[in-house]
Amino acid sequence: MSTNGTDPKITVGEVLNWASSFLKMNRREPNIAEWVMKELFSWTITDLLSRRQTHLTEEQWATYKQAIEECADGRPPQQVVGHEWFYGRPFTVTSDTLIPRPETEEWFHRYLKILPDRAMNVLDIGTGSGVLAVSHKLERPQDKVTAVDISPEALAIAQLNAKSMGADVNFLESDVTEKVTGSFDLVLSNPPYISQNERNEMDESVLNFEPQLALFADEEGLYFYKKMAETLPRLMNNGGQIVLEYGYRQGEQVKAIFEHAFPEADVVIWKDMSGHDRVLHVSHINQERQ
Repeated sequence: MSTNGTDPKITVGEVLNWASSFLKMNRREPNIAEWVMKELFSWTITDLLSRRQTHLTEEQWATYKQAIEECADGRPPQQVVGHEWFYGRPFTVTSDTLIPRPETEEWFHRYLKILPDRAMNVLDIGTGSGVLAVSHKLERPQDKVTAVDISPEALAIAQLNAKSMGADVNFLESDVTEKVTGSFDLVLSNPPYISQNERNEMDESVLNFEPQLALFADEEGLYFYKKMAETLPRLMNNGGQIVLEYGYRQGEQVKAIFEHAFPEADVVIWKDMSGHDRVLHVSHINQERQ
């Protein structure tokens, strides 16, 4: 079918068939076609099925066609539609923020289940779009949540997400913990952890459209773990916990860094849904602050 006109006789099903073929021709995943339509028009899967013989309006067709062309050019579909889902909620994402991944959602759900009922003071380092901080506050309203990021652009998106969802989170522009004061029962972080020498292994859409500041770290990807290991001991309350995501090849190195920083704590590795080392959990912290 031609993509130049707005023929009202073209059905939703025909539009989806064109989009799938167009994406495949451009070496993109064809299933993006249905996801983009569903998210652009706030439709459900049932809507997609029931409307296959109906027609898009001219405005819908123009919007959808432009979105598919952007996806074909390599822009992540989440950026094209302007959001990604995390823990059942749509978070605004832009080129200034990382797109939330399923692996992060998995460990977020896991740590929530092991927290005590009492109110906690929580710190999210490198908050990006705010998915961890905002989701935590919404799931545990009793907790006080602070979220930091070095990027003012990312913080603006995180604040937008918090406001739109009614999450009372304190945001702070800070390089790791440089401007953080107080003490915390729980620290969360999904920091930059990709080494520069891993660039050639990465998807071009990630390199071209997601923020480099949030992807790459010096010292073979370990810089931010070393920085946190230096500064967190003086910020942690006794009995506190730390939950950190890292690259699947970095588990033992990150574990060693935090075993040195918290010699009395339990430091364990959590695997992700694919069986890869993905998260470090530091618990039973009990030491004098440095």
